[in-house]
Amino acid sequence: MASPMNENNLAMVAERFRILGDPSRLRLLQALSEGESTVADLTDRCATSQANVSKHLSILLRGGFVARRKEGLHVHYRVADPSVFRLCDLVCGSIKDRLARDLSQFGPPTARRRRSARG
Repeated sequence: MASPMNENNLAMVAERFRILGDPSRLRLLQALSEGESTVADLTDRCATSQANVSKHLSILLRGGFVARRKEGLHVHYRVADPSVFRLCDLVCGSIKDRLARDLSQFGPPTARRRRSARG
């Protein structure tokens, strides 16, 4: 972070992270990364109930992560803030690095096999 944030800005950042802190919402964003979808489409693709999809889309909409447009009886949702995917890439990269460090503590695979064969 470039400079300290005031309390209001800290609260806004924390709210955005809270919104992204639910696997169902991340699953919806992942599905929407492929393009615009209706609630019915997302219900099928995410294997969850229509009520659950609608609830999480409402939260994502309020947070500015998705946008919607109405076409006849259908509402189509799309990603409104693609920067969320850069954030997800950063987090995934960090997790990958941490797992690689943790795994490296076990030594090379051949050494593990020799130790387990003796034990």
